[in-house]
Amino acid sequence: MQTLIYGSYVLIWPALTLGVLALICRAVWRDMRAADEAERDLV
Repeated sequence: MQTLIYGSYVLIWPALTLGVLALICRAVWRDMRAADEAERDLV
């Protein structure tokens, strides 16, 4: 039982990291599209 808990704890971090990375990529993609539509630079 303890091994299952430790294993779940270790394996959850890559999933959380992937979720945060996807969120950041989505936000940057939206900003790029908005800047392109407004004919502005992203930075």
